[in-house]
Amino acid sequence: MESVLGNVRESERVIELDRSQPEFTSTFAGYYPLRVNDQRVRRGRELLQQHEQLLITIQRNTGVPPHYLLAFWGLETNFGGYLGDHSVPDALATLACDSRRSDYFSGELMNALRVIERGDVAAADMTGSWAGAMGNMQFMPSNYLKHAVDADGDGKRDLWGSTADALASAGHFLKALGWQAGLRWGREVRLPEGFDLALLGERKSIAFWAERGVRNTAGDLLPNLEEEEATLLMPAGHAGPAFITYANFDVIMGWNRSEFYAITVGRLADRISGGGRLARAIPEGPKRWPLEDIAELQTQLDALGYEPGKADGRFGPATRASLARFQADVGLPQDGYPDETTRKALRAAERAKR
Repeated sequence: MESVLGNVRESERVIELDRSQPEFTSTFAGYYPLRVNDQRVRRGRELLQQHEQLLITIQRNTGVPPHYLLAFWGLETNFGGYLGDHSVPDALATLACDSRRSDYFSGELMNALRVIERGDVAAADMTGSWAGAMGNMQFMPSNYLKHAVDADGDGKRDLWGSTADALASAGHFLKALGWQAGLRWGREVRLPEGFDLALLGERKSIAFWAERGVRNTAGDLLPNLEEEEATLLMPAGHAGPAFITYANFDVIMGWNRSEFYAITVGRLADRISGGGRLARAIPEGPKRWPLEDIAELQTQLDALGYEPGKADGRFGPATRASLARFQADVGLPQDGYPDETTRKALRAAERAKR
C-alpha cells in the first residue's frame, strides 16, 4: 500500500470534471439523445446475439435480463469502447483531498488499495474514470470488492479484460441492490388533458394512475401489477415525454443516483430488446444548464422562501421540487422544469419582493 500511495499524483483535471458532471449540468434534451441513439442500439443488439449464452446464464443466476445488462454496459463504457484513462489511485487520492466528498473518496482509495493487494490488478494497470470507477461496468472499488465475480474461471476478477467477469459482476450487483426478476424498469406513458402535474414524483398504485387517465403510449390501460406502485416523471417538463417507473427503476438509481441515467438505462434496454423510439419527442431546448444560471435560480427560490437547498448550481430533486411549488403558486404548469417562462416569473417575483 505504501508503495502505491508514495507514487500518487494530484490531478487538477479530476477536480474540473467533478464540478461538471453531465447528470447534473445537462438537460434531458442534451443527455438522452447522445446515449440512446441508433448506433448504440444496433451495437447492443449485435452483442445480444454474440453473448447470448453468457447472458442467459447470468439471468438464470441473478434474475437480470440480458438487455438490461447490455444497457448498463452501453452507458458506462459504450460497450467497452472507452474504459477511462485516469490512474484510479491518482484520481481517488485527488478527490480524497478535496473538501466536497473527502470522506467518501478516502474510503474508496483504501478499497482500491485492497483490490490491488488481492492481486486482481496491478496498480499501474488500475485505470478508470476521473471518479475512480473501473472496468467495463465502471465499478467503484467498494463495489468491486463486494460484487465482482470470476465468471470465466481464470482465478481473477477482471473487469477490464473479461466480458464474462464484467457482465456477471453487473448482474450480481443489481441482484444485491434488489432487482426484481420479471418486472420491467417502467415505461413511457400518455397523460390526459388537464392532468394534475402536482402528482409528478408521487409514488402511487397502478390503479391510482389508471383512475387519473394515465395510459400506455398506445392508449391502453397499464398492466395491473398486483401490489406494485409506480412514480410518474417528466424529465423534460410538461411538453416532453412522461414515464411511469417501477421498483427496478429504484434499483437502477442505486447504481447511479441520476434520474436521467436511470430513465436512459431503461429506455436503452427497451430499444435493444426491440422497442421503438419515444412516442413523444423531447422538446427543443438548451443542452446544458450553466452552473451559474441554476445557482441564480436556487438563490431566487431561497429568497422567496421555497428552500431549494444549497445554491450549488446542480439541478437535483430538491431544486426541482421547490421550483414546482413556485410554479403552482404563480399559476404555471407544475412540472419543476426551469423553462424560460418560469425563469421570467422568478425574476419578476424577486423584483416585486424588493
